Amino acid sequence: MSERASDLPMPEVIAMRTRDGVRLDADLYVPEGEGPFPALLMRQPYGRRIASTVTYAHPSWYAAQGYLVVIQDVRGRGTSEGRFEPFINEQRDGEDTLEWLASLPSCNGRVGMYGFSYQGVTQLFAAASGHPALKAIAPAMTGFRLDRDWAYEGGAFRLQNSLSWAAQLGAESDRRDGNHERFAQRYRLGHGPAADELIDPASPAVRDLLGGTFYGDWLDRSLDSDYWEERSVAGCLPVVDLPALHVGGWFDSFLTGTFATFEHLRAGAGHQRLVIGPWTHLPWTPAVGQAWLGDAAQSTIDTLQLRWFDHFLKGHDTGVDRDPTVQLYDLRANRWRAYADYPPAPGTRLPLASDGSAGFDIGGGRLGETGEPVVDTFIHDPWRPVPAVGGHLAPSPGIHDRTVVDARPDVLTYTGAALQTDHQLAGPVSVTLNAAADADSFDLCAVLSVVDADGRARNLTQGYVRTRGNGPVTVDLRGTCALLRAGERLRLSVSGACYPAYALNDGSGRAPGAMRAADLRILTLSVNTQGSWVELPAQSLAMKEENP
Repeated sequence: MSERASDLPMPEVIAMRTRDGVRLDADLYVPEGEGPFPALLMRQPYGRRIASTVTYAHPSWYAAQGYLVVIQDVRGRGTSEGRFEPFINEQRDGEDTLEWLASLPSCNGRVGMYGFSYQGVTQLFAAASGHPALKAIAPAMTGFRLDRDWAYEGGAFRLQNSLSWAAQLGAESDRRDGNHERFAQRYRLGHGPAADELIDPASPAVRDLLGGTFYGDWLDRSLDSDYWEERSVAGCLPVVDLPALHVGGWFDSFLTGTFATFEHLRAGAGHQRLVIGPWTHLPWTPAVGQAWLGDAAQSTIDTLQLRWFDHFLKGHDTGVDRDPTVQLYDLRANRWRAYADYPPAPGTRLPLASDGSAGFDIGGGRLGETGEPVVDTFIHDPWRPVPAVGGHLAPSPGIHDRTVVDARPDVLTYTGAALQTDHQLAGPVSVTLNAAADADSFDLCAVLSVVDADGRARNLTQGYVRTRGNGPVTVDLRGTCALLRAGERLRLSVSGACYPAYALNDGSGRAPGAMRAADLRILTLSVNTQGSWVELPAQSLAMKEENP
């Protein structure tokens, strides 16, 4: 072995047995010095060597800080035995892993967990077990409810994210089984579905290719069935008195889950902290879509987590108990802001006004003005659906210039007057639309953007809903934090699709698994300005700037 290769931080491979006899394999990184040590545990389904290094420092870095670090392949993933079924075994296996880890001679019995995405939900399931060895967690960018945070949004199927994740997990099963041909097919699907696969997500060919994964269930299971509750942390997690550092991103697909987990656990006695960065699901860098948000947007979550675990696992006074409860990254000022709570009190309603041309004239709709009731009518054509540009889902998460898409005649735009003074937004945003369509069911996508002095619109936050019947519809947009400058304008954009982020609606109201591409039809939609508005969070200027 070369000298360079010998310097690599190669872990020891260790194994344990679950209560039903399944072997789970893990990488163990041992710090220098005499133990026993407190332990950091990550349980994940993507092959333990990756260890979430797409967002975190390598496990050897945490080991060098005096922690026994264990990165474990969950059941049926990597080299661990058993059959993988998302979410089902994570509470029992998490509890068994904590019992095993705490009893290792090199562990002092105090365990913390970290990780994002699926690695976040394994923390919450382990916390639900109530095992006394678990002293602190740091769940990042993870779902609380499977139906609302992972698979669907506002009743609409999250198409490309679900398709790609099923392909990724299915390909891992093929690798384990030695099915190289199907691995290659699923790999291609996971890295960019073809147009026919997206337009007909329930086709026999797609179902066959993704057979053995969760994909078919997500298409077919009613949202009111027990299937979702049985696989959701929300269905089993009590209000445990466990310190938790919650990390989210304004353009992360699981932001609603981060907020829900924070709200749930803060009812207990354990110290809770919420940090929302500007990031997409990954990576956590200053490059967020097409925007560069400055040096302050570089992730410092590793050093924050170290302070967190040093405090709760080692008993060091690192000051985390005196840090602000909530820290949000300001997407326009490119700085962190500190708050005592989230969300703030309800804020300002901005009504919609129009001369009836909000679809074919980008200046035809007005935001923040009152006027006579006007109906703006537009068409959703499944042959050329409004594309996803920016936001929190694939294929283009983050901040993007959406000026071109706003100019489409199948997008209604309502633009406010130039602001006379600076205005701070911080908190949730919602839109109420008095909407109608010539179908039993239709979709509404609402995007709030900032229009610069040069007329370019860049998205702040958005939401999506699948609805039935005509009348007022509330679209919950994601939260945001943004300092709006004098001279800038706000814009609301409304469309009947955001494709391929969400599956198209054929107007029938059927489950997405029951639709076929040929069922998709042209829909006529309308928004009545009377009874339609944007609700912004209360103005709440932060008083100081702090890094998280």
